[in-house]
Amino acid sequence: METILKSEITCPDCGHKKVEDMPTNACQFFYECENCKTVLKPIEGDCCVYCSYGTVPCPPIQENNSCC
Repeated sequence: METILKSEITCPDCGHKKVEDMPTNACQFFYECENCKTVLKPIEGDCCVYCSYGTVPCPPIQENNSCC
């Protein structure tokens, strides 16, 4: 299965959506919404903002590896 490298992040505060490129060599723990400037952090139990707020989980999780 091919790893998907783009994910659409949705801000839980304002609902703004944006497609972002996910890093393949690190977890992204913080993400600032470009609309309302809220800084997102992963929900407890998730490794990164893509796993919490994205349409696609981060590459390590897609590949059944542990994330950072």
